[in-house]
Amino acid sequence: MSEYNAKKIKGTSGEWNIVIGLEVHAQITTNLKLFSNGAADFRKEANQKLDLLDIGLPGTLPVINSMAVDQAIKTGLALNATINKKSIFDRKNYFYPDLPLGYQISQFKDPIVSEGYINIDISDDKTKTIKIERLHLEQDAGKSLHDQSPDKTFIDYNRAGVALMEIVSYPDLSDWVEAGDYLTKLRSILRFADTCDGNMEEGSLRCDANVSVRKANEPLGIRCEIKNLNSIKNLMKAIEYEAHRQVKSLESGNKVVQETRLFDTSSGKTKTMRSKEEAHDYRYFPDPDLLPLELTDQRIEDIRKTLPELPDDLKMRLINQYGLGAYDARVVSSDQDTAEYFETLANNRDAKQAANWIITNLFGKLNDIGKSIKDSPIDAKELGKLLDLINKQIISNKIAKEVFEEMFISGETAENIIEKKGLKQISNTDEIEGIVDKIISSNEDQKKQYQSGNSKVLGWFVGQVMKETKGQANPSVVNQVIIDKLKK
Repeated sequence: MSEYNAKKIKGTSGEWNIVIGLEVHAQITTNLKLFSNGAADFRKEANQKLDLLDIGLPGTLPVINSMAVDQAIKTGLALNATINKKSIFDRKNYFYPDLPLGYQISQFKDPIVSEGYINIDISDDKTKTIKIERLHLEQDAGKSLHDQSPDKTFIDYNRAGVALMEIVSYPDLSDWVEAGDYLTKLRSILRFADTCDGNMEEGSLRCDANVSVRKANEPLGIRCEIKNLNSIKNLMKAIEYEAHRQVKSLESGNKVVQETRLFDTSSGKTKTMRSKEEAHDYRYFPDPDLLPLELTDQRIEDIRKTLPELPDDLKMRLINQYGLGAYDARVVSSDQDTAEYFETLANNRDAKQAANWIITNLFGKLNDIGKSIKDSPIDAKELGKLLDLINKQIISNKIAKEVFEEMFISGETAENIIEKKGLKQISNTDEIEGIVDKIISSNEDQKKQYQSGNSKVLGWFVGQVMKETKGQANPSVVNQVIIDKLKK
């Protein structure tokens, strides 16, 4: 990974800096909703996963989901943050058709978690610290369905009341690449901690981006919020477009209006959704049906003990234990399934070779079919057997790649494919000598060139032998035999 410098926008009046803060909504891994007995699985038939509270029936009272609280604490600890022993649930008042209660139970002034940070890689040996302002608990709203009818909007309340963590960063991000790296790292931490599955396509992880621009050393500019970004790719595209839009507007003599915008994936542009609300617009006040949430030191410490090895710690262990380079260690440590696959593959083998095969060969094939390493057609043990065949010089690297392709498609073992296709490497010196003698005798001009000091011709001879043996000759044996023959 080369040294990274934050991108600036070059306008007609000079360079502009971009200032970005992200608000990430992470659905908590728990079976029940935040304040009701409704099931948290919203991916079922519409309006089937509801409790009376979820649809706002009068007289229903919220009861806190203890598991959701524990998951928020665990996430806060994973984010190097302060766990507040006392936090308060507030009512955030606004009307929207998919909000049955007419308000959202959230946290405002006194969140459960505050002041954390995560580090993102900006080069092989440098990181940048992104500070986290807060993590608070809140209910999700329902979902408006606009594509079911040409003249009606339908509401699915399955998601209403689902437990969310809203994780708010400080405006420490300087361009769309850093924003993408931050969200990637945050998602990885959530998955390692098992507090959110991080599935952006299904909506269990969503992101809002606050974007502004300014000249160097000037005050912060007016920000616009881009809502409901559902992929890291879309997040980066939306920020890039919005930053350029603001610069163009300012340099044209116009002002940036503080507003909420949406990103249109088809056009690649942001567009106005509504004017930006402020805290006073929501008329926050403590929820009268919920007591302050008070935590003990013992509860926090018990949860701390359940934390797994997190990405940064895993990355350092891979470097120290296996001798991986910073780039390989970062890629392997970004995902638990990849780390497990690697450690199985690297067991009693060359770790750098194992990492290279995963990153260069396996990831390429998995990307082609849209699968994760967890669903790989070749498991780590079978790939390990292929590497063993290379290292025992039974097959060459070139042949191994052909075998790998066949394994990926057919699911057969490397041994079966090699046996069936007769791909074993030729290491028999007598057999190779016979082929070399034939090629040298047929190419006297090249022989004379080599003997006259043109060492590059050696590579040509090796290529001819490999062509003759269809890549099955042992390259090191071939090299030595050719050198010995050409000296005579």
